Formats: sequence, C-alpha cells, structure tokens
Amino acid sequence: MRKHVEDAPAAAALLEGLRATRGLTEALARPLSAEDQQAQSMPDASPTKWHLAHTTWFFERLVLLDHAPGAAPFDPRYDVLFNSYYEGLGPRHPRPQRGLLTRPPLADVLRWRAHVDAALVDLLARDALSPRARALVELGLHHEQQHQELLLTDAKDLLSRSPLAPAYAPALRDAPTDPPPLAWHDHAGGVVEVGAAARGGFSFDNERPRHGVLLRPFRLASRPVTNAEFLAFVDDGGYARPALWLSDGWAVVQERGWRAPLHWRRDGGAWQEFTLAGLEPLQPAAPVTHVSYYEADAYARWAGRRLPLEAEWEAFAARAPHDDSRLLDLDRLHPRPCLPGADGPAQLVGDVWEWTASPYSPYPGFRAAEGAVAEYNGKFMVNQLVLRGGSCVTPRGHARASYRNFFPPDARWQFSGVRLAEDA
Repeated sequence: MRKHVEDAPAAAALLEGLRATRGLTEALARPLSAEDQQAQSMPDASPTKWHLAHTTWFFERLVLLDHAPGAAPFDPRYDVLFNSYYEGLGPRHPRPQRGLLTRPPLADVLRWRAHVDAALVDLLARDALSPRARALVELGLHHEQQHQELLLTDAKDLLSRSPLAPAYAPALRDAPTDPPPLAWHDHAGGVVEVGAAARGGFSFDNERPRHGVLLRPFRLASRPVTNAEFLAFVDDGGYARPALWLSDGWAVVQERGWRAPLHWRRDGGAWQEFTLAGLEPLQPAAPVTHVSYYEADAYARWAGRRLPLEAEWEAFAARAPHDDSRLLDLDRLHPRPCLPGADGPAQLVGDVWEWTASPYSPYPGFRAAEGAVAEYNGKFMVNQLVLRGGSCVTPRGHARASYRNFFPPDARWQFSGVRLAEDA
C-alpha cells in the first residue's frame, strides 16, 4: 500500500476497478466445476473456492469491519476459515488443510462475495470511505489480482495430477516458429535507481524506498531460455550432474526425482507438456516454464552464464516500453515464443516470471505498511528468491518494472522461467 494515504485514488476509480477485478476472479473460476474448486493439490496451493473466499475476507475484515460504521460480518465463523497468515487478526485454519473445508459450500461463498461487493459499491458510490479506507480498497484490488494468478496456477497443478489430463479451457497456439537467436545487451554499470517512487501510482511496500544500487558492467540476454534450449540441458544429463547444482538443489533433485521441468512428459520419444489447455506437444520456441530456482541456476552454470541480479533486470526493464500484451489473455494462457525485432531485451513483461540471483530482502530504509497489512510482505523476507516480470497469467495492469515476486528456491508450480546474464 502507498506510504502516503493522501494519494489514495478517488472513489469513482476504485468503483470501476472493483467491478472489473471482482468480476474477473469469478470469470476465471467459472470453467472449473464445484468439485474442481474444492480440491487442493498440495500444501503450497489453495482451492479455487478458498481464493474466492479469502479475497472477500480481505475486503470484509480490513475495510468494512474497520472503516464502515455499523458493518457486521456475513458469518463470524468465516474469520478463522479464510484468514491466510495475519497472525495479529486471530487464529487461522491450517493452510495444508484448506481442501478439507467442504463447508461453507461454493454457493454460500458466492453469496458472501455478492454481499461484500454490494456494501463496497454502496460506500464507493457515496464516496463514504476515508483516504485510509480507499487506500486499503486499492491494496485489496491488487491483492485480488495476485490471487487471480494463483487461482490459475493452483488449478493447473490440480488438473495436472489427474490421469485424465483435463483441460481448464481451450487456448489458441502460435504457429510453429524459430525464435530469434540469443543475443546480448550491454549495460555499462554504475549507480542505477531501482524501486518504486514514493508517489505516482500504486506499489507494494516491498518495492520501496527507491534507492541507488552500484552495478558492475554486465550483459543481459535478449530473451528467456526456450524449451528447445532447456531440452539440450536435459539431453546432456543436466539433472544427473551434481557439479552443476547447488548442494540444496542437488538434494531436492535426488529426493523428488526431478528429470525435467514440471509438467513435461515423454510420450514415446516425443516430449509433451501439460498446459491449461491439456496435454500438448512441447513447443520448442516457447520459453521454458515451471522450473525452480535450483533448475534455473543449474542451467545457467551449464550454459556458462549466470542469473541476473534483480537490480540488473530492473535497470533494463525500467527503460523499456511497457507492454501488457503478454500478460493474462484468456484465449492463450501459455507462454508465447519471442518475436524478432526488439531493440532491447524482449519479453521482460509477461510470458514467464524470471528468477533472479537476488534474495528477497528489504530495501535500505524499508518500512512495513501500518496496521494489519504490516504482515503483507515484510515477514516473508527470508529464505526466498526474487522473480521479476510477470507471466502469461498475471492480470494486465498488475506488472511493473519495480514489482518483486518471491518464492522459495524449490518452487516450480508457478510460470517461472530463466533469463541469463553475464559479466561484461
């Protein structure tokens, strides 16, 4: 949330955003059956029904109950069921057991959403919320966009575990093409400014304060690593060569039996990939995705390169034209091949989140947001790595050059890929 609540957007803009964002979440859930929306594939994922409920809990608990006089909870029992990690707001149902919450049924969750939406629409239409409350609504909309992406990645992980390999929805595919050859873009280094400005648009607290970082001269690859390039690593025995791996990564590879990126499957001699459109032939030119930090780092070593620092990545992204076209597109829902002709590094926004070599840690001078949302980002700043750029299921309007995503190094159910860097 913005540091300065006086910058909170006007009620009319929030009202438009509320309708669009809340509507999109329900549209993303619609292709899934009630049974699909109930199931939880693993502890790191959540059921679709839980995403629908938790985003509603956020608006009810943090906006309505704290900032709308006379507001009452739709059902007081939901506070325990759908609080995610806000320790200061009371007890929570265990995350690994969210799939066991068969009650309330989906229909009741949707009625709750409609109840909370109606209350928010009324308050915004009357411009009856304080700047502090409007800032929380804005944070809630960006929070819901994060859950829109999680909804799709969690649903993909769930469907991938079925022997039926069911599709979430049909999707368009680009015609087979050869990606442009990998090229390198030089940066002279020096002090670069990174992070979001204190004013001038929404940013999360972990993107601030804006500050200078000293960089050595380096080069950044022109595009992400493709499936064909990563397949060469697989075929060269990359998953069986301990010298390429960090010690923790090698232990994970052995323990979990990794031999290829998540969702790759071999059918006879040909590789297939499970997608949100079901099983499809592996697209050689598309960016490799669903790889962990450990796999990205091992590939970089194999290629004789390294992963970029997040400040290196942002140094290029901050001066590139912003293009949302490779973010969430309901007709595609899969990373697309790079197109030739870009003047600088291509695909910096969209297609795949790009692992960086930077630990997720606070910027110099970081201060967590005030109130309950102080728990939003800061307390996770340990044992995680930063990813940059957004993916093919990141909602449009949600990505920016300063945006910092973060996951543990073994996570690979997200649309995470690889861009290489090297010292100049």
